[in-house]
Amino acid sequence: MLAFLEYQGIIWHNELFAMNYEVKGLDVSHHQGRIDWKKVTDRKDLKFVFMKATEGHDFVDHRFQTNWKEARENGIRTGAYHFFSMRSSGEKQAQNFIRTVPKQTDSLPPVIDLEIHLNHDRDQVRRELHRLATEMEKHYGKKPILYVTYDTYNTYVKGDFKEFDLWIRDILRPPSLEDDRDGSFWQYSNRGRVRGVDTHVDLNVFMGDREEWERYIRF
Repeated sequence: MLAFLEYQGIIWHNELFAMNYEVKGLDVSHHQGRIDWKKVTDRKDLKFVFMKATEGHDFVDHRFQTNWKEARENGIRTGAYHFFSMRSSGEKQAQNFIRTVPKQTDSLPPVIDLEIHLNHDRDQVRRELHRLATEMEKHYGKKPILYVTYDTYNTYVKGDFKEFDLWIRDILRPPSLEDDRDGSFWQYSNRGRVRGVDTHVDLNVFMGDREEWERYIRF
C-alpha cells in the first residue's frame, strides 16, 4: 500500500526531510501541460517555480511563455532553466536562452540543467559551460545556478564552478556531495501532486529559512 501511494505521488518518503524547510517550489516544463497557476498558488508554502525555457541552440519549450506570464500574474517567483547540450557551443545556447527568457529584475537567476551523458570530454564540457554561464550572467546580471545530479557533479563540476549556486537532485535522501559543498536548492521528489497540475510534478525546497529566502530574492 505504501509503495502504491508513493508511486501515485500521494506520499513521498523525502517529505519527512523536506518538512525542515519553509520555502518550497516546483519545476515544470511542457510535460505538465496546461497549469492552473491560481490553484497552485493557493498552497501558501509554494514560493517559487523554475520552468524549462530552452534546450541546446534551437529548442524552445512551447509552454514557457504562458507558464512565465501566468505564474508571475499569480505572485509566484519565477526562474527559467536551460537544458545544456554538447551539440552546440555555449555561446549559441546562450543566444537561444536570451532570445526566449525576459530580462526582469525580480526573476530568479537563470539555471543551467546539466544532465548530459558522462562520456563527454570533461574539459570541453567545462569550457562550454563557462561560456554559456558567462553570457547568461552578462545579460541578466545574475550568476547562473547549476542543476546537477551526483553523476554530473562528480564528472564535470567538482573542483570547478565554485562561484555558482547549486540545485541538487536527490529523490532518495537529503543531498550530500562528496566534497561537502552545499546547494541552495534541492529537488526531493519527481512524483509530487499539486492542485492545479494534472500530472506528477517535481518538488523542491530552498535550503534555508524564510529570512534567508527573502535575502536571496532581494537583488
